[in-house]
Amino acid sequence: HNVELEESHGMDELKKYRIDKQSVTELKEMQKRLGITFIFVTHDQTEAMTMSTRICVMANGHIQQLGTPNEIYDFPVNRFVSQFVGESNIFTGNYHNENGKYFVTYKDAKLDFIEYPSFENGERCDIVIRPEDFEIIPLEKASLTATVTTCVFKGESYEICADKDGKEIVIHKYLKIAPGTKVGLACDPSNIHLMKVTEDEKAL
Repeated sequence: HNVELEESHGMDELKKYRIDKQSVTELKEMQKRLGITFIFVTHDQTEAMTMSTRICVMANGHIQQLGTPNEIYDFPVNRFVSQFVGESNIFTGNYHNENGKYFVTYKDAKLDFIEYPSFENGERCDIVIRPEDFEIIPLEKASLTATVTTCVFKGESYEICADKDGKEIVIHKYLKIAPGTKVGLACDPSNIHLMKVTEDEKAL
């Protein structure tokens, strides 16, 4: 047996009937107790991530990706999924393998990476880094640098927007940084994700 939960279609109704935390807990406990499948249709990312054991992301009637919340968030298969679920910084660069040393390049920046068997040496790729995964490091140690344009307190952390040669980079940190400051950026290789780039997709 299945139970289908569907949101209202209007945005005002969507906001009005957004499921609260208590209801989420109750629905998850009910699902476990009854042992049946709940199919929940929603545009709300938070509800989808917190309520689901598996998520199906769709666009224009086509399935883009099917997986667990962690798989959808950490390993999006394309630009649509990476931008629809959470925030992402996407840089179109290249994957490199030089004698067993792996790295990705974007413009003049070079970031250490791990082996990605599905990519060839020199292949064009989309480099995906979530805002919370960036580390701010001293400029002299950084290959990737950018200039802070805005720094806004969001309650739990600061949302820092920085410019890299006309490309906006979004960073989430507990540190307040003044606009105009040049910062060095790095990311742990395990937090960098690559996506294939099709011939008709423009560089980001």
